Amino acid sequence: MLKRINYSTVTTLIFSLLLFAFPQISFASAEVPFLDLTSHWVGYASLIIFVLAYVLVIAEEEIHMRKSKPVMVAAGVIWAMVAFVYAQQPDSAYHHTAEVMIRHNLLEYAELFLFLLAAMTYINTMGERGVFDALRSWLVNQGYSLRTIFWLTGVLAFVISPIADNLTTALLMATVVMAVGGTNYKFVSIACINIVVAANAGGAFSPFGDITTLMVWQKGIVQFQEFFALFLPSVVNWLIPAAIMSVVVSSDKPQALNETVTMKDGALVVVALFLLTITMAVCAHNFLHIPPVMGMMTGLGILKLYGYSLKMRDKRVTESLANHGETTLSVEGADDNKPPFNIFQQLERAEWDTLMFFYGIILCVGGLGTIGYLTVLSEVMYGDLGATKANILVGILSAIIDNIPVMFAVLSMMPEMDHGQWLLVTLTAGVGGSLLSIGSAAGVAVMGQARGIYTFFAHLKWAWAIALGYAASIATHIWLNMGGF
Repeated sequence: MLKRINYSTVTTLIFSLLLFAFPQISFASAEVPFLDLTSHWVGYASLIIFVLAYVLVIAEEEIHMRKSKPVMVAAGVIWAMVAFVYAQQPDSAYHHTAEVMIRHNLLEYAELFLFLLAAMTYINTMGERGVFDALRSWLVNQGYSLRTIFWLTGVLAFVISPIADNLTTALLMATVVMAVGGTNYKFVSIACINIVVAANAGGAFSPFGDITTLMVWQKGIVQFQEFFALFLPSVVNWLIPAAIMSVVVSSDKPQALNETVTMKDGALVVVALFLLTITMAVCAHNFLHIPPVMGMMTGLGILKLYGYSLKMRDKRVTESLANHGETTLSVEGADDNKPPFNIFQQLERAEWDTLMFFYGIILCVGGLGTIGYLTVLSEVMYGDLGATKANILVGILSAIIDNIPVMFAVLSMMPEMDHGQWLLVTLTAGVGGSLLSIGSAAGVAVMGQARGIYTFFAHLKWAWAIALGYAASIATHIWLNMGGF
């Protein structure tokens, strides 16, 4: 009897053969000629399209449109116009410029996409196994005072975000202060501000703490161990506004909650595998000189193998209960009514809107760079203002626009800067988003979680204190890492 054909396998084989048969499909790296389109109608139209798309991104909470949709369309339209102009050139050398640059941007996106997909899958699996719920339960059961919770959640946000990323950490700590604070909205609001600032500051001195630091690391500009030079500036960035805000936090002691959460079987193993995966990513980059995404994807493969063992274990438990009505196998955290563990469900729960948003942003900024606007911007910022002022401005722009397109633009410009200046822009892009609630993914996410309590204007009330921390962190970095003023 003939076996049934697996069409997905056949498709994969055909695609693999095409890659070998037609090497031109691979990413091109040859030098290509460019046109200055900054004064062309395509340049103006591209700017207008990008601005309109980003207005829709900013208005996401009001219009309920996912942020990935407008930027993905904008990226396609911008590149179609750019490619049209290049295709009309009489010199055939220009005909493949758009193709080469798109492939270049896609390669950069692919590394970022796969790295984040692996990290998100680990975070989702730890959440499914109850790791974060157990931590939250432990905190709310201790009966700490509000001021202690304020400081404790801030410290934990600062410490956890370099590993688990600032967005996940901010959401986790926000659930703690909401559970403890209850109807004390004043406390919940100021504690959320503290958490957002701490999570962003903690993420600034680690490649795993923020998308911007990850992009800098993957670009090879700052090595893994060199990020720790930003530790003290990051501490200063959080500590100053936290100390100022803590003055208005009361020492009342809310009633402890009797909440019990038990981690599921294999939770600590998943945490250990995540740390191993991070180690592999660092070693791949530092010692083998290959992209860190290779270490992350290998770690994801290991997690999937472990997920298979969890799935088979769950099946054995279910079958034993179904056949005999009881089982001698006791599994902590097992639930007879739930289906077996499935690692692909954790993959499905990745932030796909965010991942697609990164695609749109990288391709849009890449298109504007091909037009010539990034060259102009680089000359204005880094030529006229100077590197230090320009890098401080990058942090302020990050609070208004978003640090991801701003940092990607800087990396696309690749201005001539010394190592201290590259560390400075890494710091400012990471912590500058704390100046406004809409300036970072952590702030936007917590606004959605504590809707009506932690708001744009509640955060804006303390922007002056956060700005003091921002300025002090820059001064600390210049003093420690750039030889002083």
